[in-house]
Amino acid sequence: MFIAAAGALLWWRGPTFRGIGDAFGAVKWQWVVVAIALNLLSVIVRALAWTTVIHQAMPPPHPRAPLVFSAFSVGLFANAVLPGRVGELARVAVLTRKLPGRKGAWATLVGTVFAHRVFDIVPVLLLVLYVIVTANIPTSARASLLAVIAAGIALFAFAFVSARRHHRIALDGLGPVRRLLAMGRAGLGVMRSPVGAATAIFFQICGWLCQILAVYTAMRAFHIHSPLPAAGVVLLLMNVVTIFPFWPGNVGLVQVAIASALVGYGVTYARGVAYGFGLQAIEASVGIGVGVLFLAREGLSVAMLRVMPSAAQAEIPEAEEEESEGALAERARVSQ
Repeated sequence: MFIAAAGALLWWRGPTFRGIGDAFGAVKWQWVVVAIALNLLSVIVRALAWTTVIHQAMPPPHPRAPLVFSAFSVGLFANAVLPGRVGELARVAVLTRKLPGRKGAWATLVGTVFAHRVFDIVPVLLLVLYVIVTANIPTSARASLLAVIAAGIALFAFAFVSARRHHRIALDGLGPVRRLLAMGRAGLGVMRSPVGAATAIFFQICGWLCQILAVYTAMRAFHIHSPLPAAGVVLLLMNVVTIFPFWPGNVGLVQVAIASALVGYGVTYARGVAYGFGLQAIEASVGIGVGVLFLAREGLSVAMLRVMPSAAQAEIPEAEEEESEGALAERARVSQ
């Protein structure tokens, strides 16, 4: 179904397939390799940011960085191949399986995922500010981006204040929204440590810096010689378009958005669409490639990812919270 939707979108707004093919035929693969390496580096430093958040939110013993990287990679894989944001819970499930007997671990780890996303606000605001100052965008878009900056600052301030008001809240009897807010507050414990918060933000900024450099490098692979601000616009658009994944990767929608933006930099629509496919493939190759390795290492399958518990099931009885691999496998077979 999603393939039909993507095809219809490209047919409606798309260039000739010959133009796309010609753009792919002239790709400089050495730049593709560099872009893949930068994306991998981005994954590593973002996983380190999540590790920092976890260590501040949970009492010792803490999960080690390689285990956190494994869980983070499985989450990237799930987000790449499944609709919705299944990967956010998948990475929590991988870590929870490795922390037997830790009551409340599921709820705390869900909170750390929320906190990890909150720390994305800082590099996103820096990216938006960079685009406003340097990029070739319409005046109306600048006004919208300024509103985004104001909203981001307000959200980060709210998260900071919530983290300072530290007290444990029993999740029993809470509705789904209040339960998620309580778990998110638990994960924001890192904000009570200036060093921990600064470390997590630093790693997140490094991760986003690697991403914008990967976008810029991929442009060179497709003979697009637009300046770095254009790469900032592309990165910002990709993240906006994929906020709500209507189908895996929002393939088609991403390419139309990227090609439309690059037209303003003198890039032909066909080359822009081809670049959009190439850029998304570069990012997916890291998420899927590394994710598959760790998925196999953890003894999981795609079917098992589909039946991961939801955030609303946190703090349920331990017999259910720490579900055995056999039960997960059985649920996976039933769902197929």
